[in-house]
Amino acid sequence: MTDLGKGGKLFNYFQPRKIQTPSMSQDRTPEAKKKKNREIFGWCMFDFANSSYTTVIISVVYCEIFTRLVVPADMTSDNPYRMGNSLWAWALAASYLFVVATGPIFGAITDYSSKKKLFLFLSYVGCVVATFLLYYVEPGMVWLGMVLVALSNFFFASGENFASSFLPFLGSKEDLGKISGYAWGIGYFGGIGSVALATTLGDYTLDNFQNLKLVGPYTAIFFMVAAIPTFLFLREPHLPLGVSHHVNYFKIGKDRVVQTLKDASHFKDLMIYLVSLFFTMAALAIVISFAFIYGSQEIHIEAEHKQAMFIFIQIFAAVGALAFGVIQDSIGAKRTFNLTLVLWLVTCALIYFVHDLTNFANATLGKTWTVQWVFVFISSLAGMGLGSTQSASRALVGIFSPESKSGEFFGMWGLSGKIAAAAGLFLFGYIQTLVTLRNAFLVVAFFYFLSLLINLFVNEERGVEAANRFQEKS
Repeated sequence: MTDLGKGGKLFNYFQPRKIQTPSMSQDRTPEAKKKKNREIFGWCMFDFANSSYTTVIISVVYCEIFTRLVVPADMTSDNPYRMGNSLWAWALAASYLFVVATGPIFGAITDYSSKKKLFLFLSYVGCVVATFLLYYVEPGMVWLGMVLVALSNFFFASGENFASSFLPFLGSKEDLGKISGYAWGIGYFGGIGSVALATTLGDYTLDNFQNLKLVGPYTAIFFMVAAIPTFLFLREPHLPLGVSHHVNYFKIGKDRVVQTLKDASHFKDLMIYLVSLFFTMAALAIVISFAFIYGSQEIHIEAEHKQAMFIFIQIFAAVGALAFGVIQDSIGAKRTFNLTLVLWLVTCALIYFVHDLTNFANATLGKTWTVQWVFVFISSLAGMGLGSTQSASRALVGIFSPESKSGEFFGMWGLSGKIAAAAGLFLFGYIQTLVTLRNAFLVVAFFYFLSLLINLFVNEERGVEAANRFQEKS
């Protein structure tokens, strides 16, 4: 046991256990299957738990509190919340850049030291604490709000990387699509539960701010409690990489990442895919961070529309993650990912022309639908895209990853995604100061189109074979 394990029973949960990886012969006894199912459940519960953060803080509630109430509105501007929008985008972008700087190194360290679970736990604690502290942000405390948002999002995004690196150890490569889909699907129900708590806080007004600032503690406590099964049931994969108790893990991590980049020619399809994924993640970061802001400022949706929009997005995101997870195991991960990009392009077009679409539908069908409700209906497609695209991307990285480099490869997954998120949000935050919010959203469709074009050059079978060959040599 290492020095970290001497502190008590808690750290026993973080010690590596000798378990078989999917590439090895597996115990097929009922007891072994029961343990594996329990482990998968624990892993899925982290998606359920951390969805409270990304849904309540980033997508639905705190994004509006920050842009409308924490940052002073400029009532002389055609968009009084333009500065708030930009600062929100830039705070998130800064956090993603920090993840970019640390993600691959931390991933390599967790592979070498067999401490994936400990790093996951530390990221979880960091996100819970920083989110709780949002309670102390008052109107006008712009810098404190930006720092806490950036910190909490850094820990959240790092935790995503650590949690995802467990995926290759939870089943065979043929089952990763379904397992990833289960987790994403369950995660969206976590979002529903956490937002249900947040909706009790009242209207987004300065007079009600003392109630609204409880959103930080509510979300932090939900995340803290819901993630407990993860640390009870998820086991630490043990990879015998020659661990020394006196090793410089940061040096080892850096060296292993450098070596991974040197070996990139052996993983050509993974590299191409990560470039494609860069543009998808840039678009997703904008959508996740600004969907409800766009609805409020551009479409003028009200409380009833927001509630319906949120429910539709969560339900269809869960359906999308589960359905496309099954589809992926039938037609392949690459085709499934491309299919989700086509869905996004259609959704972007419908949102951009939502006013024209509403007028056409009313004239053709003799209805009196409002543009707000048509926008809410279209958001269902966006929800399906959110669930399916993220689930498919994680599974595709999983099947391209040798078990011994899963932490590094998911670190590169995080690297590509977080650089993309930072670049996309910085760019969007700047563009929306020059043009209308509606026209700024055109960059989202452009990113999805580029991603689809690049991903056509990925050969899924060749990528899986490269991962298998590397593992056999290890």
